[in-house]
Amino acid sequence: MENSKQNAALRDSTSTIPWQEASVGAGNQPIGVGHQAGKLYDCLVIGAGITGITTALLLQRAGLSCVIAEARQAGFGTTGGTSAHLNTFFDATYPEVESDFGEQAAKLLAAGGKQAMGMIEGFVKELNIDCDFEFKSAWLYAENEKESKQLQKILEAAQRAGIAVESAEENLVPVPFDSVIRFKGQGQFHPLKYLNGLLAEFLKLGGVLLENTRIRESSFEDGVFAAKSDADMILTRKMVYATHIPPGINLMSLRNAPYRSYVLGLKLKDGNYPDGLAYDMQEPYHYFRTHVIDGQSYLIVGGEDHKTGHDGPEAAFQRLKDYAGRYYAVESVVYQWSAQYYVPVDGLPYVGQLPGAAEGTYVATGFNGNGMMFGTLSAKIISDLVLDKENEYASLFRPSRMKPVAGFSEFVKENADVAWHFIVDRFSSSHLQALTDLKPGEGKLVDFEGKKLAIYKDDAGKVTALNPTCTHAGCTVQFNAAEQSWDCPCHGGRFDVSGKVLTGPPTIDLETVIISYDKQP
Repeated sequence: MENSKQNAALRDSTSTIPWQEASVGAGNQPIGVGHQAGKLYDCLVIGAGITGITTALLLQRAGLSCVIAEARQAGFGTTGGTSAHLNTFFDATYPEVESDFGEQAAKLLAAGGKQAMGMIEGFVKELNIDCDFEFKSAWLYAENEKESKQLQKILEAAQRAGIAVESAEENLVPVPFDSVIRFKGQGQFHPLKYLNGLLAEFLKLGGVLLENTRIRESSFEDGVFAAKSDADMILTRKMVYATHIPPGINLMSLRNAPYRSYVLGLKLKDGNYPDGLAYDMQEPYHYFRTHVIDGQSYLIVGGEDHKTGHDGPEAAFQRLKDYAGRYYAVESVVYQWSAQYYVPVDGLPYVGQLPGAAEGTYVATGFNGNGMMFGTLSAKIISDLVLDKENEYASLFRPSRMKPVAGFSEFVKENADVAWHFIVDRFSSSHLQALTDLKPGEGKLVDFEGKKLAIYKDDAGKVTALNPTCTHAGCTVQFNAAEQSWDCPCHGGRFDVSGKVLTGPPTIDLETVIISYDKQP
């Protein structure tokens, strides 16, 4: 029988994740300990995930005064929702990077991956962080001849880049394969325990964390940023958007496409838990690892990725369960969750000065499915930029770059999709079911008295109606039944059932609509 956690309605993207028992952050107060209203900080970091906290810690250690503003709680978003794989090979494969950026760029990328792994290991040892950090080997396998040809290219290009990888005879997981390669020196950890260790050191050094503090807008004048939240105005010389995607409509919105990935935590009947990491080459691909919590092993299986707002999460979860059941003796599904990531048009992240923004505005986005590694490396890049230090990776990941060969086709494809939603969402008028047809826990888009509404009925029968127009760029949100949220199919903004922003780029909640059921003469 499946654990009740798996059947509970999800109120946010992190409510049934195995790492969530690890408390991170200072609580639910909007103003953190040590904050001084009107103080001019050296740097404001917006977002308390792995990118933001690592960046703030590096800057605080360098002697700067830093404040982190987090819209919810530290670790709430993608860091809290990661499957916690640590890799020196990436979703953008080394053959792709060689082709699009050159062989030297592939070597630089490999060096960056090693540096990120070394930073994580270094923090764990130095700060004595008990976060289940372990080095593991990783297996990448092909299931047919076509995939094997691709796998051979990955092997050769990864070796040229300086990655420790070799052909293998056996697969880690019980999936039939045509060929397989094994990467050495990969890893895994408990993301929130790790984050908690970094945050504790940041606060110990005098850093300030402001939770439940969403930055609504900012201005820049005479070398000073003024960032406004609902409760405060924060003044700072530098500003870092460590928010997964920067808010507002900007170049990064057009160069990154939002995707969701689905994960299960499974108990097995036979104890056949893999000791390592494994990945197939399907599209969408699947990934495996084992994590032990309170003495109990869990098989972590992920995949079935799709563009946010474009497919049914419930169906994706079911496909993932069916897939896992084909190869493993599943006793129960104890955890299930999904997380969001952004795919850059040319395969590599965008890290550095935000194009079109005031000088001293930094961004880190487009990590694909490699957020723990790129978030860590981004922290080093951005902290060096803030400190006016040279960084060998800054040019490769520069946000203002545009690689015509690497990025143009994806740029056109993703933004044609966005344009389609702008048109179809606003002008289609297909008739949907009436309000009274809603079941408890169900949300729908309906036409009601000439208006399109996003409506939701809770377990007590109360109906909440919202304006379904995303406050970021005007697309129409879609209901995510598996996670009880309204998701934007254009740029990945997400709102809870009451219309509150869950994840950016929007910073403004959906408008509540008052419905009158009784006509007055």
